[in-house]
Amino acid sequence: MAKQVGVGRSLKASTEGINRANGALLRFPSKEHLADELQMSRSTVQKFFAGKPVQREYFHKICEKLELPWQDIADFPKDAEPAPAEEALDTGTDIDALVREVREKVRDTIQEGCGTMRVLDMSQPIGLNEIYTAVNILEKITGNQRREIPDLLQGCTPENFDRLGLSKVTQERVPGLQAVEKYSKLIVLGKPGAGKTTFLKHLAIQCNGGEFQANRVPIFIPLKDFAEAEGQPDLLKYTTQLFAPYSVAEAELQHLLRHGKAVILLDGLDEVRNKDNDRVLKRIRDFSDQFYRNQFVMTCRIAAREYTFDKFTEVEVADFDDRQIAEFAQKWFQAKDPAKPEKLIEKLEEHQPIKELATNPLLLTLLCLVFEESADFPSNRSELYKEGLDILLKKWDAKRGIERDKVYKNISLQRKEDLLCQIALTTFERGDYFFKQKELEQHIAGYIRNLPDAQTDPEALQVDSEAVLKSIEAQHGLLVERARGIYSFSHLTFQEYFTARKIFTSSEPQALEKALQSLVSHISDKRWREVFLLTAGMLQPADYLLQLMKQQVDALVADEKFQPLLKWVSEKSLLVEAPYKPATVRIFYLALALDFTVDLNFSRDRAFSLDLDRALTRAFKRALACNFDNAFDSAFERAITRAHKLAPELERSLQQLKAQVPDPTKENKTAGQGSTGQAWTEQLKAVMLEHRNIGHDWPFSKPQQKALKQYHDANKLLQDCLKSDCYVTRDLREQIEKTLLLPLLPLPENHPPRP
Repeated sequence: MAKQVGVGRSLKASTEGINRANGALLRFPSKEHLADELQMSRSTVQKFFAGKPVQREYFHKICEKLELPWQDIADFPKDAEPAPAEEALDTGTDIDALVREVREKVRDTIQEGCGTMRVLDMSQPIGLNEIYTAVNILEKITGNQRREIPDLLQGCTPENFDRLGLSKVTQERVPGLQAVEKYSKLIVLGKPGAGKTTFLKHLAIQCNGGEFQANRVPIFIPLKDFAEAEGQPDLLKYTTQLFAPYSVAEAELQHLLRHGKAVILLDGLDEVRNKDNDRVLKRIRDFSDQFYRNQFVMTCRIAAREYTFDKFTEVEVADFDDRQIAEFAQKWFQAKDPAKPEKLIEKLEEHQPIKELATNPLLLTLLCLVFEESADFPSNRSELYKEGLDILLKKWDAKRGIERDKVYKNISLQRKEDLLCQIALTTFERGDYFFKQKELEQHIAGYIRNLPDAQTDPEALQVDSEAVLKSIEAQHGLLVERARGIYSFSHLTFQEYFTARKIFTSSEPQALEKALQSLVSHISDKRWREVFLLTAGMLQPADYLLQLMKQQVDALVADEKFQPLLKWVSEKSLLVEAPYKPATVRIFYLALALDFTVDLNFSRDRAFSLDLDRALTRAFKRALACNFDNAFDSAFERAITRAHKLAPELERSLQQLKAQVPDPTKENKTAGQGSTGQAWTEQLKAVMLEHRNIGHDWPFSKPQQKALKQYHDANKLLQDCLKSDCYVTRDLREQIEKTLLLPLLPLPENHPPRP
C-alpha cells in the first residue's frame, strides 16, 4: 500500500524542485528580496533553497510566489500518494457549496451575537452598523519605535506643548479592513476602549453579509469564554461545539478549515486569566498551525500578555482623528437630534482638554452620553474626568464581567490612583510630559515599599514595580509606552487631573496650605491653567485658593507705571453698556488696549459698544501698517454701522474719513512721516480718542508688556475659576469680581485666613 504524505507540518524541496525554484528566482533581485516581499524571515527562504525542511505554510507561500506547483517542488518518497486532505484541497469539488450552506445556517446567530452593542449607560442596545466608525491601523507598534524624548517633543517646550502632541503619530494610518486583507494572520493591539472588539464584530458582520471575504465563514470566539469552557477543549473541539446547534457536523467544519474557508476572529487575549494563559496560547498556536490557510484576526490590549506568535503580524489601533470623531458623533445623534453633532464638535473645539478624551472611542461614547442630556459639558470638568477615569479603572471591565488578575499583593485601585497622583505631580512640576521607564519604576518602587508587608529587597522591588507599571498600562491604559522605554500619560488631561487631585488630597491642613501656595506660584505659567481650574473645582470651598490667586494677580502689576492704564480700563468700562459683568468688560478693554487676543466671544447684536470699539481698533491697527486692504474695509464698515446706532456724530466723522481713505495701490508701507496713509491714520486716531476714548499710546517696555500679558491671562484664569462651578462663599465671590483689574490700593500685609 502506498504511503500517504502531506499531513506533516514541514516540507522540503527536492533536488529537481530546487533547480526549478532557482530558475523562477531570476524574476527577483535576490533571495532576501523574495523574503521581504513574503514578509518572511530570510533564514526560512535560505532553508527552502538549501533543501532543508520548512513549515508547510511557508513552503506553500514560497512556491505560490514563485508561481510553481508546490507538489512538483516538494521532496516526496517515490511510493507516496497525496493525503486525502491534500486531494480535497486540490479538487475543491463541493467546498463552495458547503461554504454557502454553512454561512446560511449560522447567519442569524452571527448577526445576533455581533450585530448589536451596548456600553456604559446606554438605555438599550444599538445596531453595530448604526454607530460603527471605521478604525485606522498603525502597522508599526508605537511603543516599539526607538526614539528619544527630544525626538518625541519635536521642538516643543513645556510652555507651548501641543495638547495632542502626546499621541502624535507620524506614520501612515491604514484602514482596518485593508490591514486584514494584507495579512492572513493578524494581532490587533490597542489601549482599553480603543474599539478592538467592535472592529472584530464589524469584521464578523461584514463577512456574514458577504461584504468581506464572502467565500469564507466567520467564526467569532471570545477567548475568555474559550479559556473557561468546561473540559478545557482545544479550539477545534470548542468550535465544533459552537457550530453543533446549527446542524454543522464536525466533518463539515474540518472540511471548511482544511480548505481555508473560515475567518477566525479571536477576541480579547488580555481577558484570559493568568492561570489559563499558557494553555490558551498553545491552543491558538496549534490551531493556527494546523489550519494555516484560514484568515486569523486576534485582539489584545497593549502590554497585557507575554506571548510569541511567529506567524502573526502585530498592528495597533490608531486613536480617532477629527474626521472619525465627527463621523461617530453624526451617527450617534442622527436619529435623536441631527443638530447636536455640530454642537458637540463646536464644544470640543472650545475645550481642548475634553477633546483629547474624544480620541478614545470609549471615552467619546461617554462624552456623547453626557452631551445628549444637556447639549453641553459640565462646568466642573473634574467631575467629567473622574467619571472617565472610573470607567477605565473599573467600570469597563466590571460591566463585561471581566475580572483582571491582581498584581503585587492585591494593590487596590485606590492605591493605583494615589500612585498616579504622585507621579503626575512630580513630573508635571518638572515640565515632563514624557518619562523613562526606569524613572517610573523608581516612583512605583518608592511608593509600594511603604505598603504593608512590602518587600524591601531592591531586586524584588524592581520586579514588583515592573508588574505594577504593566498593570496600569494594560488594564487601564492610563500610562502608555510612546517609544521603547519611554512613557507618558495617555492624555495630558489625565496628568493634569491627577496633579490637581494630589494637591486637593494633601493629607493635613498645613500640607494643603503649602500645596496651594506652591500652585499659586505658577499662576503666570499657562500650562498650569487646567490644574488651577480642576483644583478649584475639587476644593470645598475654594476660598483660600482664590484669595491666594487674587493676591498673586495683583502683585504682577504692583509697579506704579501700570496704574494709569488700569485707571483708564476702569473708567472706560463704566462708560459702555454691555450685557456682561464689569470685570469681563475690563478684561476686554485691557486686551484691546494692548493688542492681546480678545478672548470674549460676545454677541455682536447684544454688545454694540464692545463691537464698535473692537472694529475701530482693528481698522486702526491695519491703517498703522498701511494695510488698507479687505480686512481694513470690513472692520471700518462695521465701525460705521455700529456708530450709526450708537453715536451719530462719530458716524459723520467716520463717513468723512471714509471718503478720504488712501488708495491701497499707491500707499507704501515704508513711506515717511508725510505719507497720505500716515496722515489719515492720525485723523482716525483723533476721532477715536474724542468720541470713544480709545487709541491711546501705552509706551511699555517688552518686560512690562510681558508682565501685563501675564496679568491679563491670570485675571482671565481667576474669572474662569469663578465661572467653573467651583464652590466659593458668596461674599468672597462678589469681592473678587468687583476688584478684578482695578487700580491697586496699597497691598495688604496680612495673608488670607488658612483653609
